[in-house]
Amino acid sequence: MRIIGVFLLWCLLLAVCWPLALLALVLAPFVWLVALPFRLVGVCVAATFALVRALLFLPARLLGG
Repeated sequence: MRIIGVFLLWCLLLAVCWPLALLALVLAPFVWLVALPFRLVGVCVAATFALVRALLFLPARLLGG
């Protein structure tokens, strides 16, 4: 459903200002490539917090709480 919304917004932008819509279409893969390292860092930070939480709750889980 999100893809359809993005496509409809792009079609609206194409109708209003076609050079900007074509520029957005060309630059989208580059923006994705720039954002990729930040996504990887986010996954690593989330995994680290999950590990710390599991270690902190390990005694309670062992005691059956």
